[in-house]
Amino acid sequence: MGIASRFKEEKFLVAALVVAAIAYFLEHAVIEMGRGVALIAAAGLVGTIVLASIRVAHHAELLAVKVGDPYGTMILTLSAVAVEVIILAIMMGSESSPTLVRDTIYSALMLDINGILGLAALLGGLKHGEQPYNDNSGKTYGVMILTAMGISMIVPEFVPSDKWHYYSAFTIVAMIALYGLFLRMQVGQHSYFFSYSYPRSERKKESPDAHGPDGSAAISIATILAGVVIIGLLAEFMAAFMTEGLRDSGAPIAVTAVVVAAISAAPEILTALRAALRNRMQATVNIAMGASLSTVILTVPVMEAIALYTGQPFIMAMTPVQTVMVAITLIAAAINLNDGETNAIEGMTHFILFATFVMLTALGL
Repeated sequence: MGIASRFKEEKFLVAALVVAAIAYFLEHAVIEMGRGVALIAAAGLVGTIVLASIRVAHHAELLAVKVGDPYGTMILTLSAVAVEVIILAIMMGSESSPTLVRDTIYSALMLDINGILGLAALLGGLKHGEQPYNDNSGKTYGVMILTAMGISMIVPEFVPSDKWHYYSAFTIVAMIALYGLFLRMQVGQHSYFFSYSYPRSERKKESPDAHGPDGSAAISIATILAGVVIIGLLAEFMAAFMTEGLRDSGAPIAVTAVVVAAISAAPEILTALRAALRNRMQATVNIAMGASLSTVILTVPVMEAIALYTGQPFIMAMTPVQTVMVAITLIAAAINLNDGETNAIEGMTHFILFATFVMLTALGL
């Protein structure tokens, strides 16, 4: 493929780079125009970031097809978490809210499990009825998410404020240990937990061009890295515009966290829905539950390390409402993902929980 064809194929990333350059030169002028203009600019940058992240996810998906499950979905979720961590780290520089990290992780969990998995199971169930997957994956993801959330976002409520740095250091070590063992399981002796052998007739239904034009792994990796850098540049300007646009507006503080979580989840939503509609629920479970686990277990140590470096702790303990929503979500997931099949009713329960999350966020809870 020639250079011109490659640029044409990656037109979204090229456009995102152009937008970043425009934002660089017009940043101060936009802020001086007032909150309304700043908010419109922030919305435009959010849309641009989503388009760029979709291209990043596309190349992650190409790599995923090459290596197969469970490596494939691991690449896809890690690329999404990398985008989220970069945006969070940049926004913490301009965002005064000490709860941004906590609210973003909570929002990501609601979006991934209740939003992505719920909608995918609902639509897939309406089309195909009961959809099979390996129940070992749901159980493994569920217990690890519960453990990681408990350690990093429930226990901190009881840690004395003058000893936060000790617990932050412990949390970093605990998350790394958990994820290290999880990776060994996922790609080693327990890799079969995260895969499912579909009947031959089901495999034939897959279109060979379902994932777009093929290319070398090196090109996909380079594009992913370039896309992450471009997204980082856009996020820096988005943070400045959003902070200015929401200042004294009365909007709930959690709006920013929901935006960050939605940006990273956007490509995963499309991929998970496609998989569910093709009756390949294993990929959907891996993406939704894997993204939730990766968000907690990777974002927490990075942000805690930043807190230790700067000497400014984040508020990681969830509010009572958040704790209840997480508990209901994980209990529902444990029940629904226990038998190796999903259906529309199970999907609807999670989607209603997602709607409840949206309502609570709108109410400022």
